[in-house]
Amino acid sequence: MRIGIDIREAMNPKKTGKGLWTQGFLEELRHRGIPLTLFSNRSYDAGSEERIVLLQSGFSWHCRTAWTLRKRPDITHYVSPTSYIVPSLLGQDGRMIPVVHDLIAFQKEPHDNKAVMIERMLLKKIVRSSALILTVSNATREDLLQKYPDADAEKIAPVYAGPMQEHPPLSKPDGRTILSVGTLCPRKNQLRLIKAYASLPDALRKNYDLVLVGPRGWNDEEIVTRSRETPGVSWRSYVPDEEYSALLSKAVVLAFPSLYEGFGMPVLDALQRGIPVLTSERGSLKEVAGTAAVFSDPADVPSIQSGLKLLLTDQHLRRKLSRKGPLQARKFSWKRTVDLFLEALKKA
Repeated sequence: MRIGIDIREAMNPKKTGKGLWTQGFLEELRHRGIPLTLFSNRSYDAGSEERIVLLQSGFSWHCRTAWTLRKRPDITHYVSPTSYIVPSLLGQDGRMIPVVHDLIAFQKEPHDNKAVMIERMLLKKIVRSSALILTVSNATREDLLQKYPDADAEKIAPVYAGPMQEHPPLSKPDGRTILSVGTLCPRKNQLRLIKAYASLPDALRKNYDLVLVGPRGWNDEEIVTRSRETPGVSWRSYVPDEEYSALLSKAVVLAFPSLYEGFGMPVLDALQRGIPVLTSERGSLKEVAGTAAVFSDPADVPSIQSGLKLLLTDQHLRRKLSRKGPLQARKFSWKRTVDLFLEALKKA
């Protein structure tokens, strides 16, 4: 067995969710000594496995990758964690394993136009033609089967995700920071979160700051404006892993009222560290958080405000969630993800 994998997003210095998933998955495959051929669009130094670096960009990169795979029958499987284009080009090849993170392209919430067009155009084809499809949660698997009820359910396998660090220390809250993590965009719901924070009682806003962390995305102009104009709110843009860990370690609460998630890795990172979490029940978030979080209606500002107020004023509840969080987080690891992947390969 030799697994080819598209690692472009894992090589991105400013990784978002798909890049972090690819990195965690890759590191566990490396740890097990599984023969790998890594497809990238930039040179790098780490790792001893075979590398194929194709310096083309855009659609040309995918065409060259597909051409290379046709010439390499020794690559028994090709995992595509961030793009449907190569699995679509190779059709019934039998080695294609796309990873479906979410079905945001089919939701009503605004999303990146290019991504929406590609996913709507290609997803149906790869669902029919791929030998195996990985999803990052059971919720995403159910969304996929609901969208394509004639799909073969046996070849759609949820493999979940793992945390950024395997054994991080528990948080030491600074008594002040409400942390929110995610690319600025309507789906991550920062605008409603800012409005909810602004509507908290004066005493709470005086004692707590809302810190937004994440790069700019799409339809985010009002989010940026509100973050700059609302007292007590700050926006840090993208931060490196070390700074992200430092912010997590001092957070009193993680606020993640996303409208829709395929998994929700910041929630897992917070649960691990015993940070009380405010999130929503939509998508996979209830699946990830279990009973170790407070849930709100992400479309309703008063509901988000109520959840924030509850967490900030109820010390007993925060202590309870701090104990439950690490126990819930132990259900997810990169070891489990790769175990489920290899089990699904055998069945396929």
